[in-house]
Amino acid sequence: MLKTIHKSLLITAFTLLAASCASIKYTEKFTFFQMADTQFGFFNENKEFSRETRNFEKAIAETNRLKPAFIIVCGDLVNKPGDLAQINEYKRIAATLDPAIKIYNVSGNHDVENIPTPASVRFYQEHFGPDRYTFRSGNIFGIVLNSSLIKDPSKAPAEATEQEAWVRTALEDGKNSGSRNIMIFMHHPFFLNSADEPNEYFNIDIERRKMYLELFEKYKVRQIFAGHYHRNAGGRAGNIEMITTGPVGRPLGSDSSGFRIVDVNGTAVTHKYYPLDAMPTRLNLK
Repeated sequence: MLKTIHKSLLITAFTLLAASCASIKYTEKFTFFQMADTQFGFFNENKEFSRETRNFEKAIAETNRLKPAFIIVCGDLVNKPGDLAQINEYKRIAATLDPAIKIYNVSGNHDVENIPTPASVRFYQEHFGPDRYTFRSGNIFGIVLNSSLIKDPSKAPAEATEQEAWVRTALEDGKNSGSRNIMIFMHHPFFLNSADEPNEYFNIDIERRKMYLELFEKYKVRQIFAGHYHRNAGGRAGNIEMITTGPVGRPLGSDSSGFRIVDVNGTAVTHKYYPLDAMPTRLNLK
């Protein structure tokens, strides 16, 4: 009788374990959208933001039609730091997203200021949520960074130091998560075309760039997604692809307003930038 009970308990335990393992099996094939620089107010020097409204409403409408796993907006959500009208318009339109589709926000320099301060970072957190965090979707372990603290930490050195320590822990968590892909999402690109290009406004200074890229290589990060440039750009640093995506808002080059569609199939990651007026009729992986 006792042996029968023990056997029954073991069977139950193994059944529960199998169910638990099944529940953490992540999708291998899926699509997400990477957006950047909605930047309400940029078209008309903060006088009004009707064009940004039209563009972001179009981007959300296309997202609701195509139904990706999630969207992530890589910074400069607004143009004027702290402007509540711009912030509220961004949030109003984001709230029209299908509740089944998750949206992840990333802070940009126009959200926390070019040289962030503890106060500007707190303001962002109060209105948009954490400025650094991790998420899991499909087989991705996503790490979101406040790149303004990397670009110029001079007025918030404690926050920059805390983030650097935090990202090391996050990478270790990603390594131990069983995910197939650890991806970084931020606003500033580490570089536009080449990992050894000189410092400029649109990239991260070489010293900090080198440190982070070496750290990401160690943890087998293969993609870093960014915005900030208001044009498309990209390059490689070893095994890492740096992907810089054009704006939903105002372009500064030949690329029209739009966003990037990213297909993930196991560890194979492909992507293409689409103008807002030339979206595909369906997703490749559906």
